[in-house]
Amino acid sequence: MQNLTKFLEFHSKVRPNSAALVYENHAISYRELYKRALSMAGWLQEQSIDADTVVALLMKNSPAFLEIVFALSHIGAVVLPLNYRLAAAEIAYITDHAGAVMLMCDDEFIDKSSDLEAPVVCLDAAMQRDSMVLSAGTNDAPSMHGRAGSDLFRLMYTSGTTDRPKGVVHSYANLYWKNIDHVIALQLRAEDRIGVVGPLYHVGAFDLPGISTLWVGGTIVLLREFDAVEVMRMIAAQRVSGIWLPPAMSNAILSLEDPGQYDASSLKWCIGGGERTPESRIRSFVETFPNARYIDAYGMTETLSGDTMMQAGYELEKIGSTGRVLSFGELEIRDDTGVRVATGKEGEICMRGDKITSGYWRDPERTKQAFWPDGWLRSGDAGYLDEDGFLFLTDRRTDLIISGGENIASSEVERVLYEIPAVLEAAVVGKPDQRWGEAPVAFVVTKPGQVLDLADLQAHCRDALAPFKIPKELVKIDALPRNPSGKVLKRLLRDQLAASIVEPSKNG
Repeated sequence: MQNLTKFLEFHSKVRPNSAALVYENHAISYRELYKRALSMAGWLQEQSIDADTVVALLMKNSPAFLEIVFALSHIGAVVLPLNYRLAAAEIAYITDHAGAVMLMCDDEFIDKSSDLEAPVVCLDAAMQRDSMVLSAGTNDAPSMHGRAGSDLFRLMYTSGTTDRPKGVVHSYANLYWKNIDHVIALQLRAEDRIGVVGPLYHVGAFDLPGISTLWVGGTIVLLREFDAVEVMRMIAAQRVSGIWLPPAMSNAILSLEDPGQYDASSLKWCIGGGERTPESRIRSFVETFPNARYIDAYGMTETLSGDTMMQAGYELEKIGSTGRVLSFGELEIRDDTGVRVATGKEGEICMRGDKITSGYWRDPERTKQAFWPDGWLRSGDAGYLDEDGFLFLTDRRTDLIISGGENIASSEVERVLYEIPAVLEAAVVGKPDQRWGEAPVAFVVTKPGQVLDLADLQAHCRDALAPFKIPKELVKIDALPRNPSGKVLKRLLRDQLAASIVEPSKNG
């Protein structure tokens, strides 16, 4: 039987004083982290949280975030990490759909919990640094609740390409096989100190390699939220050996006035991915981190991240590739009928393996749509495999906008835009953005005699959408381009933006 506290217990005995976690320059040993997790498990059980119940976390990075996750696992409950950038209405929808019986949130997010039916537990700064401030006085820790591989560990909601977020089901088997894959691919050891600077609600931070580090007795160096200067200081002061940085974060670091002033000699690798990495950026990375290699990667929330990774020595020879599939996964390219295509031919990226989700929570229809009848997951992304088995991305889910590492479903934004009385038709696409990768742009056809400017559009969206989903620009056009069946041709809208045929206006 499986449980996350099993390996904490092991390391608390064989390396009790070794640092499991470093936060705000304070080291938390394996013995202490295990003690905190058990105390929190007892407190949660006293709140009537038991096996298979869902508890939502609306928190920035902190020791408490991880301590609560371990505690929930210990008693067999399910964790639901929430993107703290979401609007209150989005949070209410997700927690209700997931069936969460409790929300635990940082005190700065309490205003976002006003619409929830479930009870809310607010954590102040002291509790965030040490969850035992909350669980003090709890009775003896409960016994570990063993979990089978098929049991539910986590629900993680993703925008996907639909108008409502969908809850990706992550089992213990998914998590454990992901951990094994990443330990092998990254050669993780107890001596490793892995920087976690992205948000823990995201698979990139929690899983790439995230808590795989703790499997081998290594150290997670945790930053509450990303700041380029603080990341460089952290790498230097804590001798960080590996880190995950999505493009928006790595770009911010490489754009610093003098990143070379920080000692980054300890860094061995950085995992990127999410876009085709230009050779110039790889060279800039090597200049800033001369001892490290940049590992392009490909993965999804549905696969717990990191399905392919670039192998050492191939970074420039295979420029534009996201590497080969890892040890315990399978990847092939298929055509629109589900037939595998030849080497070098473009098609849809499809995957199979023990770390891949079984589907979407309470959504059998979308689960069915996500898989071929033979069980292979359809990514919705396009690419090809070369003769050496390296994956090259050629396109992605065309209606999905990726801004600062966050997925934005264009149809989700459009649903909100259609609530504006002046809007007749609306389409949202991503525009290349130097800082964020992409920024959402709204193309709108207004009703006859109606007027709409960007400020009014954004004001309406603010109550229903997270700030990063709100269109940054508005383009007013006479009609949306459509194909003969009536489908909006968003490719043409993106082409127009790229060619500057139309001029998006920040003042409407």
